[in-house]
Amino acid sequence: MLAIDRSRKAIEQAEAACRDEIAAGIISLRQVTAEDFELLPREEKFDLAFAVRVGAFDGRHPAAGEKALPRIAAALKPSGRLLIDGGDPLRELPLQR
Repeated sequence: MLAIDRSRKAIEQAEAACRDEIAAGIISLRQVTAEDFELLPREEKFDLAFAVRVGAFDGRHPAAGEKALPRIAAALKPSGRLLIDGGDPLRELPLQR
């Protein structure tokens, strides 16, 4: 599992809360915006992306979303899905590939 956030503070909080999971290789963290995200060499594509309060995906920052959606789509397997915290049930954003 990979968690990303634009905020250094959020990453530091996650590092503190997930020390055991990070040490076990269950989760890794990266400070990066969704608009700038890309897989590192040899990283495998993901099955699922989940965005929590990400303005690029929830409509608050549409210009950022135009940049971020292709970045996330590129990091997902062909059957991969992008879900956002847009209510109950979760909202799925369509991805162009």
